[in-house]
Amino acid sequence: MAIAVLNALDTAKTQWYHMTAIVIAGMGFFTDAYDLFVITTVSKLLGRLYYYDPSTGKPGKLPVSVNNLVTGVALVGTLSGQLFFGYLGDKLGRKKVYGITLIMMVVCAICSGLSFGSTSGSVMTTLCFFRFWLGFGIGGDYPLSATIMSEYANKKTRGAFIAAVFAMQGVGIIFAGLVSMTLSAIFLHYYDTPGFNKNPAEYSDVFSTQPEADYLWRIVLMIGALPAIVTFYWRMKMPETARYTALIEGNAKQAASDMGSVLEIEIQAEQDKVAQFKAANEYSLLSKEFFRRHGKHLIGTTTTWFLLDIAFYSQNLTQKDIFQNMGLTEKPQYVNALREVFQTSRAMFIVAMFGTFPGYWFTVFLIERLGRFKIQLVGFFMMSFFMFIIGFKYIELRTHKYTFATLYGLTFFFANFGPNSTTFVLPAELFPTRVRSTCHAISAACGKAGAMVGAFGVQTYTLDSDPNKIKKAMLFLAFTNMLGFCFTFLVTETKGRSLEEISGEDGGNGSNGTGGKNETQMTATPVTS
Repeated sequence: MAIAVLNALDTAKTQWYHMTAIVIAGMGFFTDAYDLFVITTVSKLLGRLYYYDPSTGKPGKLPVSVNNLVTGVALVGTLSGQLFFGYLGDKLGRKKVYGITLIMMVVCAICSGLSFGSTSGSVMTTLCFFRFWLGFGIGGDYPLSATIMSEYANKKTRGAFIAAVFAMQGVGIIFAGLVSMTLSAIFLHYYDTPGFNKNPAEYSDVFSTQPEADYLWRIVLMIGALPAIVTFYWRMKMPETARYTALIEGNAKQAASDMGSVLEIEIQAEQDKVAQFKAANEYSLLSKEFFRRHGKHLIGTTTTWFLLDIAFYSQNLTQKDIFQNMGLTEKPQYVNALREVFQTSRAMFIVAMFGTFPGYWFTVFLIERLGRFKIQLVGFFMMSFFMFIIGFKYIELRTHKYTFATLYGLTFFFANFGPNSTTFVLPAELFPTRVRSTCHAISAACGKAGAMVGAFGVQTYTLDSDPNKIKKAMLFLAFTNMLGFCFTFLVTETKGRSLEEISGEDGGNGSNGTGGKNETQMTATPVTS
């Protein structure tokens, strides 16, 4: 059953509208990453400002439970938002829901810097409340951005386009470190003070925490609203994807019109064929037919994303506790509050720039050559390998800072030139149009469940920088990555095939990985002037 509008999308040459879609969806991910990871740069500052106890003789520090809540509550919101907005994306349309998530992100990023009260409890409660809803909005961006990009792209470069959207996460992490580092440097220029234990007789322990620092963390968090504001207009101008309009709404004429204007070609509507195509794929997510066709793939995408995010978010949220061992930061008692933020942000920026960022773009440029399956398999294996070395030799590596930094950076590189990218790409390709957003949301939510294991579990082993505890944490992460390697065999390669061929919606056996003819092929007629 051939449908011209689908073939037009699958065979379209890369053009301006593809680049526009990547930028619009990618800026959402830029914002997501900034908002989720920037908390790492200021969480120690919150401890100094609101939890200083003179009797300890040490700078203030967030209690373990509060620290885990501050850094992890957004992940809880993200999980909830993924499931909620992912489902709505299939029921109401990708575009209708897309704008709502952005509005939530703008409002909650701004409100994260506010405080309803002046006590530590009220400030942390306000922060956690708005970061939960910030995460809720961010959660919607995962399935919607991936689904929209996959349904817009042609089949030859679809993986690279989806990976490029996700690669903006790396840019967001870099900017989280850069913005925090720049602002803390500016504050330091005007409000520099001695380190915590520089001169106790002159109350350096008290004056080392500058009151002005209370403005810093609020500004850093609020800046996360800016990129979302910038892209809101363009996100609202995007047409609904043709696959949703045709295959779910059944409106072939509108789908042909929308894509015809974008691609600048004339596309036949073929309402009868669209109706037949839609009727042949009416099975629901919870049906036996879905599990017969796609159950193994759903288990594969959910388990691999869950296992990956245990390691990935553990790395990102706990790196502030490991930076000292890499020689990137000083001990808290030797610096003032603003300088600690500066050093933590600088270290985060360096690791992201040279370890995290390159991996994303290696995936973008190589995913259509190597394929999703190979990149994910190798990535999991290499992450496990390097984490095992770090864990097994952690005590010795502390005295070899450059070796340690290199190994630690390689774990980030192979996370992103590996499963952190491919677990985002595969769920956007493997499942039928009518449940694509929901299945991606379920997979992503399992990932965030893994991230919560990292935030609320693994992180407790690194907070006091105890070498033996960090060693155990790294060995545990090596084990989870090896499990991810094993579960990768439940997914199939998707490169070079249309979405309908992969999912079997075209009536073929594409979903079993055997390939075959894409039955959506039909020639579209160029517009003549």
